[in-house]
Amino acid sequence: MTATRRWVPPYVPDVGRVLGPLRRGAGDPAFRAEPGEWWLTGNTPAGVGTLHLRGHGGAIEASAWGDGADWLLDGVPALLGADDDDTGFEPHHDLIAEIRRRMPKLRLGSTGRVWDVLVAAILEQKVTGHEARRSWRELARRFGTPAPGPAPHGMYAPPTPRALLAIADWEWHKAGVDGARRRTLLRAAGSARSLERAVELRGEKGRELLQVLPGIGVWTAAEVAQRAWGDPDAVSIGDFHIPSVVGHALLGRPLDDDGMMAELAPYTPQRHRAVRYIEAAGIRRPRFGPRFSPRDYRTL
Repeated sequence: MTATRRWVPPYVPDVGRVLGPLRRGAGDPAFRAEPGEWWLTGNTPAGVGTLHLRGHGGAIEASAWGDGADWLLDGVPALLGADDDDTGFEPHHDLIAEIRRRMPKLRLGSTGRVWDVLVAAILEQKVTGHEARRSWRELARRFGTPAPGPAPHGMYAPPTPRALLAIADWEWHKAGVDGARRRTLLRAAGSARSLERAVELRGEKGRELLQVLPGIGVWTAAEVAQRAWGDPDAVSIGDFHIPSVVGHALLGRPLDDDGMMAELAPYTPQRHRAVRYIEAAGIRRPRFGPRFSPRDYRTL
């Protein structure tokens, strides 16, 4: 059965850029973007669901399938940034001011749930994006739930906590997930229900709750907070790329974490929003040396 909702936002959302942080590579089984429409899958408190979004005449036409359909439809406004509040945000750099002028529709969306984005963030710890996306695809396709409804072929919801806890050791190895990330994922699965409280706490308190779990640090908590509740101040400290990107964008030279946070200090409590403008504009750091080669844990 198809559940539908038509939502007319009081603003014109830039749907593609708002949803962009949820996409884990071009082959993401849980996210599919087509011209003018978007497909997403997810685990909700009511069960697995598929969500389809399409812009039409200033309105968002949403359809959903599966046990989580109604929950996903209720969350469409927040997903597209309706709860985002940039009051008080002032550009302190000419570049940020220019990007903000060119992207007035950019908002921070929120999924309203921790689990799915936490799994992806843990998989991205201390490995290349290529490695993380490969593991994400393999785990979703082999242990996730096929997307309910008429979703595009090959779409799956990420594994539920119960499904993840049942994965055999050799299956983790086959998916390219090393022992440290596997242990963190298993601990997260065992505490999944309590970790969802982070969405209610929000802000620094929500990030602190996530960091109570061994294996989840500042970086992972920030990556989850940015997506689960659209945290405007959650900067991904410890990221391999972001300090350099921010430094080159704002100063023309690379920065470390301390230097980045010092440069972003005037944007408190909306430091992530400043970083998001830079990311959304497609700014990348210059490449001066050989790329880091991904390590294939499946061969060890």
